[in-house]
Amino acid sequence: MLDDKDRIFTNLYGMHDRTLAGAKKRGHWDGTAKLIKNGRDWIIDQMKASGLRGRGGAGFPTGLKWSFMPKESDGRPAYLVVNADESEPGTCKDREIMRHDPHTLIEGCLIASFAMNANACYIYIRGEYIREKEALQNAIDEAYDAGLLGKNAAKSGWDFDLYLHHGAGAYICGEETALLESLEGKKGMPRMKPPFPAGAGLYGCPTTVNNVESIAVVPTILRRGPEWFSSFGRANNAGTKLFAISGHVNNPCVVEEAMSIPFAELIDKHCGGIRGGWDNLKAVIPGGSSVPMIPGKQMHEDAIMDFDWLREQKSGLGTAAVIVMDNSTDVIKAIWRLSKFYKHESCGQCTPCREGTGWMMRVMDRLVKGEAEVEEIDMLLDVTKQVEGHTICALGDAAAWPIQGLIRHFRDEIEDRIKHKRTGRVSAVAAE
Repeated sequence: MLDDKDRIFTNLYGMHDRTLAGAKKRGHWDGTAKLIKNGRDWIIDQMKASGLRGRGGAGFPTGLKWSFMPKESDGRPAYLVVNADESEPGTCKDREIMRHDPHTLIEGCLIASFAMNANACYIYIRGEYIREKEALQNAIDEAYDAGLLGKNAAKSGWDFDLYLHHGAGAYICGEETALLESLEGKKGMPRMKPPFPAGAGLYGCPTTVNNVESIAVVPTILRRGPEWFSSFGRANNAGTKLFAISGHVNNPCVVEEAMSIPFAELIDKHCGGIRGGWDNLKAVIPGGSSVPMIPGKQMHEDAIMDFDWLREQKSGLGTAAVIVMDNSTDVIKAIWRLSKFYKHESCGQCTPCREGTGWMMRVMDRLVKGEAEVEEIDMLLDVTKQVEGHTICALGDAAAWPIQGLIRHFRDEIEDRIKHKRTGRVSAVAAE
């Protein structure tokens, strides 16, 4: 279990002062200029050594991503864009950072932007996050007033401006290139890659898009050293991580823990166990709604919460938004609800996603009621495979994976419902 002294986010629950004075008391903005004066290469090397992998879902090594930015400017400005469009169902970790510990993010923006030769950074915040936007904007204003942003930011000799941009509440704008399109004032539709953002991103200039948590942990890693950060978690899964646990646990919460923590320990220590005891655990979606679910039995025994172990289980850590479902859950209906979400949020640019999400939702609709044929289960699985991997962005995959997880682990339940409907007995769970 992570000691309090090793937590990066010391005000996750808003118990302390979130102003600049409060943040400084907790050790933020301490010697920022000194860190910057160590130079770009030093910062990027430290980030690589720390083993930090992106905290927005894909888990790409952060230091490596930064190193893709051009070393010398060809006359175009460079940009850092922070993805604060936290729209993945079940995910609510970045929200706590922006609400209660915003200065971790702002200081991280300054240091990361310097490392990538960017004099400006944009934070793209989710449309529904009204209060979070206010808290973050207040913190940015404070930082400007204190000379930590603007000309000669934090007395580092680096000029730096930070802008907060409010989205309009579209899930697709959480995809990095759709986010850039939206930031430019266009429709939030993903771009083809290549060119990758590091070559031509925002306004056609070199750009890196990073998640809020990935940027907010940077100053602490540089202060305490990469060895400290990489001492948590298994190899290739280093560091501390925010876990957002919701659903059928006794105390849902957002908590910072070491990577590779056993699932049972995470739930027992921080959430007071599963509602109705461990025998009542039916399934877990371990990383936000787009990763496939895992049956409860598999999660109880030897499950560890990190990128590699969950990938081996044909799922993923994603954003580490853990959705716990007990035996009272109608899993077919739960996955139908996610299908409905992805159908609604598809931007319609790619045919497989535009047509496939609606098709998958309508079949799921019938499966929930037990009105389908048994053969349609395999047909649905086949369609998910035709959507997955055939679209410009990952929304197609995100729509396909929950259904694949359902069929992989709970096919018998779907078949039972269809048979019950045939014999005129609808199970109590399926009744509307």
